[in-house]
Amino acid sequence: MSLMDKVAYACSAKHAGGYCVTASMNVVDFLAPVEVGDLVHLHASVNHVGTSSITVGIKVEAESILTGEVRHTNSSYFTMVCLDEKTKKAKAVPGLVLENREDMRRFLEAMKRKELVMEYKANFRNSIDKLDLNGIESLLKNQNCLIKSEN
Repeated sequence: MSLMDKVAYACSAKHAGGYCVTASMNVVDFLAPVEVGDLVHLHASVNHVGTSSITVGIKVEAESILTGEVRHTNSSYFTMVCLDEKTKKAKAVPGLVLENREDMRRFLEAMKRKELVMEYKANFRNSIDKLDLNGIESLLKNQNCLIKSEN
């Protein structure tokens, strides 16, 4: 994941023409292992830009140096924010040139992911606010946890 973060930085900094930091990272589901001795290929693309943010899609593949087999191991999306190096405040980034339908699809998918994340966060906060913690022990009944006495 550290390597993915570095690639996301390189990709976003190149597009922005300046310093970028990681604001968030989408879920990483591991589809296949990277074995010791495999070559690791990371493919990155700028999929979406906002005012100061850049969404970078990263696909990771592992290649066996013995057999040449290439496996898709995981993919993820990083949201990077361009910062002014002096003030450390968010700085505007250039718009993204969409050259083909694939670029347009990626841009629209990134917009939808952002929308769904915002909905999820709002729903989660709403659910937490409605939790009745008076009967907290009953909520934890049949869960894989041990409640120790607070005394």
